[in-house]
This record gives sequence, C-alpha cells and structure tokens, in this order.
Amino acid sequence: MSHVPVPDLILHRGLFTTLDRRRPTVSAVAIRDGRFLKVGDDHEVLALAGPGTRVVDVGGRRVLPGLIDNHLHLIRGGLNFNMELRWDGVPSLADAMRMLRRQVEITPPPQWVRVVGGFTEHQFVEKRLPTIDELNAVAPDTPVFILHLYDRALLNAAALRVCGYTKDTPNPPGGEILRDASGNPTGLLLAKPNASILYATLAKGPKLPFEYQVNSTRHFMRELNRLGITGAIDAGGGSQNWPDDYAVVQQLSDADQLTIRIAYNLFTQKPKQEKDDFLEWTKSVTYQQGDDYFRHNGAGEMLVFSAADFEDFRQPRPDMAPEMEGELEGVVRILAQNRWPWRLHATYDETISRALDVFERVAQDIALDGIHWFFDHAETISDASIDRIAALGGGVAVQHRMAYQGEYFVERYGIGAAQATPPVRKMLDAGVKVSAGTDATRVASYNPWVSLAWLTTGRTVGGMRLYPQRNCLDRDEALRMWTENVTWFSNEEGKKGRIADGQLADLIIPDRDFFACAEDEIVGTTSLLTMVGGKVVYASGPFCTLDESDIPAAMPDWSPVNAYGGYASWAEQQLRMDGAERRRQAACGCASGCSVHGHDHGRSHAAPLPVDDFKSFWGALGCACWAV
Repeated sequence: MSHVPVPDLILHRGLFTTLDRRRPTVSAVAIRDGRFLKVGDDHEVLALAGPGTRVVDVGGRRVLPGLIDNHLHLIRGGLNFNMELRWDGVPSLADAMRMLRRQVEITPPPQWVRVVGGFTEHQFVEKRLPTIDELNAVAPDTPVFILHLYDRALLNAAALRVCGYTKDTPNPPGGEILRDASGNPTGLLLAKPNASILYATLAKGPKLPFEYQVNSTRHFMRELNRLGITGAIDAGGGSQNWPDDYAVVQQLSDADQLTIRIAYNLFTQKPKQEKDDFLEWTKSVTYQQGDDYFRHNGAGEMLVFSAADFEDFRQPRPDMAPEMEGELEGVVRILAQNRWPWRLHATYDETISRALDVFERVAQDIALDGIHWFFDHAETISDASIDRIAALGGGVAVQHRMAYQGEYFVERYGIGAAQATPPVRKMLDAGVKVSAGTDATRVASYNPWVSLAWLTTGRTVGGMRLYPQRNCLDRDEALRMWTENVTWFSNEEGKKGRIADGQLADLIIPDRDFFACAEDEIVGTTSLLTMVGGKVVYASGPFCTLDESDIPAAMPDWSPVNAYGGYASWAEQQLRMDGAERRRQAACGCASGCSVHGHDHGRSHAAPLPVDDFKSFWGALGCACWAV
C-alpha cells in the first residue's frame, strides 16, 4: 500500500469553488508543503489527517482560488503606499476633503500630502473634483498633490512653490500648466497628450528612506491580501528602474516576506535608447529566473516610447509617430530571439493594428510559438485585430480603466461606441487568451472587486451602464478572468489559479458569497481569510486567531495608512474619522488579532456610528466591540 503524505492543514465544511468543470464544488481541501494535497469531500479529506494536522472548520462559507491581478504596478506602488492618502472607494468629495484636512494636520514639513490615483470624480456624489481654492483653504502651508487618473493633477499654492512652477515656467513637452489672466500657474496640470508632466511633478516630492519603503511595501501587500489578492504580474512603470527600484521587493523575497506572488516585466525608461536596454537585459536576466514568489516575466508594458498611446479619453486619440514600426521591430526581434515574452500598452486599435504588422513581420523569420506575448488594455480593438492576435497566438490583458473613465469615453465617442469597450465577450468567443486586472495604482483602484463588478454588471464606479447584458460576463467567467486565465500570461498554467490537487495552495474566503450576493454588494467584498502557499497572510472576523502576521506599524508614524488604511467601504470610512473609537478599542474584550483592531488589519477605529448601525456593521464580522 502506497504511503499517503500527512497534510499540514485541512480546511473542511466549506463551499470550495475549484474551477474544475468536472467537479466544480467540493467541501474540503488538504494542504501540504504549500500545495493542495487533496481536494474532495469532508470524509475523504479528513481521513488524511494526522496528529500534527491543523484542522479548520470553514463554517459553510464560500472559498475561492486566490485572485491574480494581470496588470498591477505593485513594486512601484509599494515604494510609495505609506505616503499616499487613498480616496479609492470614498463616496463623496466632502468625505474626501475631511480626510485630506485631517492628514494635513498631522503631516510634518517638508512632507507632502498626496492622493495618487485610484479614484474618479464620478464616484463622488458631487460629481466633481475639489477646486484649487478649496485645497488652499485646507492646506495653506502643506504641499498637496492630487493625481486624477492620468488626465490631470491639482496642486495647491504650497505645492506650486516647492515645485518651482511660476509665471516664467514654460509648458513642458506633452503637458500644460494652466494659468490665470496674469500668466501665473493656477495649480492645474493637464496631460496633453501624455502624462509626462504628471510623472515629473510627482517625482519632485520627498521619497521614503529604504527601510520605510520595505515597510510600505509590506503594508501594500497586506492591503492587497485583505482584498483577496494572492498574485500579480507587475507591469513595470515610469521611473521604475531596473534593478535599483527592485531592491526592496528582492530583499523581501530573500527574507521570505512576500505575501503576493509577483511575476515582473521590465519596462524601458529611455526614449530612443529602448533597444539598448533590452540588449543589456536579455544578456543579464534569464526569462523566468526566480521562484514561485518572485520571477521574471519578460518585457513591457513599455517597449518603445513611440508606441505609447496614453489613455486620456478627455483628449483626442493620439497618432503614433511614423518611426513606431521601425523602433518596435528592433526591440521585438531582440525579445523573440531570446524567447522573452512581451506585453505592449495599447489603448486604441490604430496602435494595435500597426503593432501587429510588426509582430507578423517578425514571425516570418522567428517562430513565436510558445512565447506568451500580449497587448494590455485594448479598449477599442477591432474584430480584425482580434482575429490577427488569435492567429498569431497572442493574448489580451484587460483592465477596468473604463470603470473609471467610461463617462469621458461616452462624452467623446458616444454610448454606442462604449458598448464593447473593450470587447471582452467577443475576444473570449474568438479563442483569444484574455484575463483581467486593474492597472493600479494610479489610473484605477487596486480593488479586484471593482473589476469583477464591472465585468459582470457593465457599470462604471459612477453608476453609468456602459455595456448591454450580452457583452457582460457571468460570475463564473469573471472569476476565471481573475484566476486561471491569468496564469497563461505568466506561463504558469496548471501551477496555480484553481483549487486542484498539486496546485499552489492560494485561496481566499470572502466575507460574502460572490455567486449569491446582490450585484451592488460585489464591490464591498473583502477577505476573511487569505492564504498563499498554505500560509495565512491575512485573517479577520471568525478566522482572526489564525493570523500570525507581524508587520509593524506603518512608517513614518504620520502615514495615512495608520489612520485610513486603503480601499474601504463608507461604513469603514465613518469609523476612521477621528480617534474616539480607539478608546472604545482599548476597552474591547476581543482578541488582539480581531479584524476591527488597528492598522494591522487595514482598519483603524474612529468616530462611532449610531449604535444600531455600529452594532450591525461589526456584528456581521462576528465582533462584540459594538457592545462596549
């Protein structure tokens, strides 16, 4: 009789969505050495338990494979997360400005208060951004920088001063400094036609010391774990230089402190010198070097600057330069010869079709079979381009940018054009490899549930219905877009993305049943338990005692993370408005690991709600804090 290994951990009495069409639901899993040892019913899995096996009763809750973001600027975002006040999910401008005012009060000079993307004015009930006068009233002396998508930035007078923007400052290439009648900068910067002015201005602000960046990255990963993210493909980013800006995540990897599996792409930083970058990198970096937590994934999303069509739908579609094809071909040939996959930022079909001309020409000389190359975004991709991608064996990674910019797209191109932007359903039906992600942290929120809601309802975060039902996905399809589908894009098919024997044990227990909750409740989903490689990386509510995380408080002590955490529901924002609830916490009899305690779980107590609402909110999480 063959020896059956004894599992380290068993989860049972659950509703596990496996994504295996032959056995879509099971009640138990056994985990050993970071992988699923056995997936089945309670009887067959519990029979494997040994004296040292930890057994956890899931209590009938839905369990899903861990979510994987196909396009996340995690590495860059982690370096800055602790410095950023997040307006992701805040429902009104009034609430956002209260948060800003309180952050200004505790931010010491010469630091800035930064709101760097992840929101849209359309999510606010007021349907507008703050005025410059409102920013100056809240922060007369502290520099404030607010990035709205990649279309504009708002700077108060103090920020203009420290950035050195004056009447004599010329407009930089690709950007506009708005001025008053006397020629003085007003504080509004416009990306016309690209975001270089926004990048450059943000780069003028103070940076965190290295040890603070390590802390910041850990807090960002924990926030992602709180939302059910267990893996991501990092798409590089502007001002993210290899290898210097990867030192933090490399240190965390070496110390076994990564709680997100990261596959990273290398993003060129040098206009007109892109070919030199990739010649150097293909000699020094081996495709897929690393391990299951931190590994190389190829090139992009920037391959050449002449092919970058930024997605500001408030501006006319940019025409790519005539030298695009020649420059792109030079880079793609290097990548194909070295068997490096690539990803290419491409918003418009006009860019995609020209890039496909290049890819097809390279394919005549170098076989692309087995190279998992793909386009990012592809909002206006045509039927012809979809067919060409399918024929060439490529893929399309879509993100929920239209959930944040859909209103602007409709304003310029009309609701008819928006009904299949991007045409996710059509691409799937054509057999193209398609997966989903966020493109966070600047042009959209990192919250995966916003994407899942957008894919299934067709609505923007502002409530506009973009897509008819025929162009939406059902919830099973949407979940696959965030799990098993993503694995092709990192060449990890069969290794993760499902709850299946032998796959990496990455799973989440959401706080509501994704398949049964109302569609307007999807966005508010968080995780009660997140596991990566069989290790609990986040736990709250009924599972709080399982959480063994040891992340110190966010550094520096004035970090917005300590007061507000990250993406949050309105109820949580209410709880964070001041420190009164911290006194309630001190008297609470719950375990110190409870989900309602402190920044360590992405939450901090603050001003109490009315008693009935407070009781209802925390009572639903299984906490008795409301009774104090």
